[in-house]
Amino acid sequence: MQEEGVKMPNYGKEIYKWQVPEFDKHFRPQSWYILASGIAVVLLLLSLKTANFLFAVIIIIATLIIILHDGKEPDLVDFSMYSEGIMIGKRFYDYDELKNFSVIFKPSQNVKNLYFEFNGFIKPRLSIPLMDMNPLQIRETLLKYIKEDLERTDQPVSEGLANLLKL
Repeated sequence: MQEEGVKMPNYGKEIYKWQVPEFDKHFRPQSWYILASGIAVVLLLLSLKTANFLFAVIIIIATLIIILHDGKEPDLVDFSMYSEGIMIGKRFYDYDELKNFSVIFKPSQNVKNLYFEFNGFIKPRLSIPLMDMNPLQIRETLLKYIKEDLERTDQPVSEGLANLLKL
């Protein structure tokens, strides 16, 4: 129900909608924790030996973040494509804010993602898992509204490295 005088935003026609996890949850074997702990201790000792206390604080904070984040399950977030833009959770991005998109579908590498690059350098790349959506249909629909980055044929190196290191 709309209140008197409050204008509801018009995002256009909803074309697709699905849910995505807010972050990737990696399975980490016990050996990963042992190795990561060893690396953290070595870096901490090195930082203390070189009297680089700021680096020691950074190592401790990073370790705490990993420990706290590890016990959390990702929430599901709604992702919608509209005729005027895209919506992630409650945040709407007009197609004018987006520079381009790319769809990477490589079943052998377990990669099925949609990537958006923003205009400007401030906002990072947006990675959306396609889940059970048809990548060809998503691509065809987005081509009506925004330019495709045909040079991107692989998952970004940063994302591949994060998956490899289970971060």
